[in-house]
Amino acid sequence: MSRRILGPFNRVEGDLEVRIETRDGEVAEAWVTAPMYRGFEQILHGKDPYDALVFTPRICGICSVSQSVAAAEMLRAAAGIERPYNGQLAINLIHACENLADHFTHFHLFFMPDFARDLYRRHAWYELVASRFKALRGEGIPAAMEARARFMHLLGLLAGKWPHSLALQPGGSTRAVAAQEKIRLMKILNGFRRYLERHLFGDSLERVAALGSEDELLGWAEEAEPGKSDLRLFLMLSDDLALHRLGRTDTRLMSFGVYPQQKAPLFRAGSWKGGEHSTLHTAEITEDVSHSWLEGQQQPRHPFQGVTLPAADPATGYSWCKAPRLAGEVVEVGALARQLVDGNPLVEDLVRCSGSNVRNRVIARLIEIPRVLLAMERWCHEIQPEAPFCQRASLPDAAEVFGLTEAARGSLGHWLRIRNGRILNYQVVAPTTWNFSPRDREQTPGPLEQALVGTPAPASQREPVAVQHVVRSFDPCMVCTVH
Repeated sequence: MSRRILGPFNRVEGDLEVRIETRDGEVAEAWVTAPMYRGFEQILHGKDPYDALVFTPRICGICSVSQSVAAAEMLRAAAGIERPYNGQLAINLIHACENLADHFTHFHLFFMPDFARDLYRRHAWYELVASRFKALRGEGIPAAMEARARFMHLLGLLAGKWPHSLALQPGGSTRAVAAQEKIRLMKILNGFRRYLERHLFGDSLERVAALGSEDELLGWAEEAEPGKSDLRLFLMLSDDLALHRLGRTDTRLMSFGVYPQQKAPLFRAGSWKGGEHSTLHTAEITEDVSHSWLEGQQQPRHPFQGVTLPAADPATGYSWCKAPRLAGEVVEVGALARQLVDGNPLVEDLVRCSGSNVRNRVIARLIEIPRVLLAMERWCHEIQPEAPFCQRASLPDAAEVFGLTEAARGSLGHWLRIRNGRILNYQVVAPTTWNFSPRDREQTPGPLEQALVGTPAPASQREPVAVQHVVRSFDPCMVCTVH
């Protein structure tokens, strides 16, 4: 039995450390540490509620829009208003652009370069992967980043800037879209579609989005050489390395739902465990600080009553991260959970066959891209330039409200209590707070801590590559984790 501390991890947003205990060359136990304290929740105490629209996007520069969406939705609930549909469509387009850019960046820059290491040189697929994804030298990276940059011009048109836009408001979007600008938006979407269909998928978005089972996915992959598309290449190396057996969890999966439309959101809210779908009850969400460097909260509390006070004594825990739970259960969030809760047949079949694991988390992210881009094209067509995009919102002097959404990495919630027109309490529970939570008072490990058990960690590797695959499969954003 031996112990090692891994980290800080490169190609991870923010600081992360993982302590592992190994036995016979495998991880026997793991403890995940978020070593950076932020304090945003304390910054907001006593401020005007509208200040949340300025401060919370600055929690993170990568998922800034998601923080804005949660804050705006929370203030919309406090004001008791409905947005003009144009405003909601514009917010959906802004939000979806950021989320898809996150998926795209994660695959090309954060996840795939690990397979271009010399460690994998003996594998038949190595040269293909290295030629496209090797850090700094992969020929596919410049073209992918150019495609991403052109796609994100949409944020300049609709949000004014990225990150930290103020265009997203409780009453809608402050940036109206003129008739001629719809053409520019469609041109941006079409350009990104062309790149995806040529390089990432090697097929039409409609066909990829329609894949309904693992057998269909694998059959589709065999229709062309692996070098013809990045998804096919990933599926080949995934099969060779058995990534479907790596980083498995058997926890509940949850989604808050995202992208409101006229009748129902594009992706619905709920939870899933053991093949059964459940309705989401947000009153059952609590946060436990028994293993966190925090004080002032003896028992798990709902975010409305949550306390975020740093503890001076580091012996009180091993992470700044709290341990969120749903009805006392550990929960995994992310694209896999989002597609599973929404009933995507391909993701349901993948999870039924092999559970939540490294391969399936990556596939779910990639499969979500065509589903969302097709919706973006539809939303763009639905915009009516002559109709309003935003209405004024007046906030009450007292309220207790929350705003829920889905960032690329999973479920994001903001909880607000207003008294005398000021913020009495503000709590943020981010996706990586769920996935990288420490143990709770029942000593139950969080999702990543569970997923790492059984991962190969040979003594010959100072930073075991399999551990890094598991960590990156969750696409952590550590700066969002702690406030």
